[in-house]
Amino acid sequence: MTTGSGASTNGVTGAKLLDDVRRWLATYICTMADADLHLLALWAAHTHLLDECYTTPRLQVDSPVPEAGKTTVLEHLQRICRRSVQMAALSSPALLTRMLDQEQRTILIDEVDRSLDPKKDGIADLIAVLNSGYKRGATRPVLIQAAGSKWEVKEMPTFAAVGMAGNNPNLPDDTRTRTIRVLLLPDLDGIVQESDWEVIESQALRLHDRLVRWADLVREAARSERPELPDGITGRLREKWAPLKRVAVAAGGSWPDRVDAMALHDKKQREMDREDGLIQEKPHVVLLHHIRQVWPKGVTFMATEKLIAKLIDAHPEFWSAESSYGKALTGKRLGSMLARGYKIHSGQPVRGGPRGYHFSAFVKPWHHMRTPLPQSDASDANAESDAADSSSDSPDASLASDSRALLADVLGAQPVPDRAAS
Repeated sequence: MTTGSGASTNGVTGAKLLDDVRRWLATYICTMADADLHLLALWAAHTHLLDECYTTPRLQVDSPVPEAGKTTVLEHLQRICRRSVQMAALSSPALLTRMLDQEQRTILIDEVDRSLDPKKDGIADLIAVLNSGYKRGATRPVLIQAAGSKWEVKEMPTFAAVGMAGNNPNLPDDTRTRTIRVLLLPDLDGIVQESDWEVIESQALRLHDRLVRWADLVREAARSERPELPDGITGRLREKWAPLKRVAVAAGGSWPDRVDAMALHDKKQREMDREDGLIQEKPHVVLLHHIRQVWPKGVTFMATEKLIAKLIDAHPEFWSAESSYGKALTGKRLGSMLARGYKIHSGQPVRGGPRGYHFSAFVKPWHHMRTPLPQSDASDANAESDAADSSSDSPDASLASDSRALLADVLGAQPVPDRAAS
């Protein structure tokens, strides 16, 4: 089990403090999974150490139905997080940035499915501020009045912790990828207690004060910490989970292991969402994968018209006239998508012959987009023309040795090892 610094306030370790925060939240909040209570406790604690973090994940408190306790979660976060402010009190993105220029705040947004409706005036600018502010150093230019009634432009910070609550909000893709989701369900069995703030307000504020004192105690250690995350937690996943792992390591106990488990679950959940179609790939990404699927074995060049015919035959829902685009894929549209997305251009290897695409042009994009390479028999002299695919029209997802050699040649690297052989 991973342990952290073990720093304590009045004899209470960080792990014990986070346990107390989790226990407090479990008393009043009914989550779908116990790990969601771990997440809420860590997220609240990380707001007090935000100055020591490089990124801050957006927290999405979600529920499939109303009256599941989303507002209650925000009410508790409002009392235990660092200098929280309700979004209803913010009249404009400019006000938000001016406020953050004065001090670090925690932004809490209720009914996000309506309050961040892109159709509302100024909401697009507000979403842009919230998106940029998940990473330290992000700014927004704001006009301020200077001496002599003149106006000057000042770059104001947008970095801030943001918690959102709503019923299945339709958040933009760039917002959703920055978000960690907590799912609530109605408490039909009366497991949790009602949050009677007239009675429990002072207890919540004492919990807040304990978090403040503990954060001050571990601030220097947290600033220098570079916590490791499990294999596969990279890119945006790392940006989301690294600050919470930093807090967990500072607290010690079982908390670092809990963050690792949640991060791996988040990765798996995202993969499942993509498989179920809940995450929509960009058209040019789908196109690259589909070309991989339909490219015949042994073919190193395919005419544009033939490639389009194969794409329409294999995936009519994407590339035929019945697709959501409303028109069948054309050579011009195919060329534009490949050129813009991957700098892949068609060619005419034989004068007077058809224009088309070389297999070798796709190797590097396939590799970097994690698309398995189809087999290609580069040694087949007849594979320079479409006639070569008469031997086999069945795509093969395995990475043949000749394809690995071609990949190594394109990437300017050593030949890719045959993992199956090893």
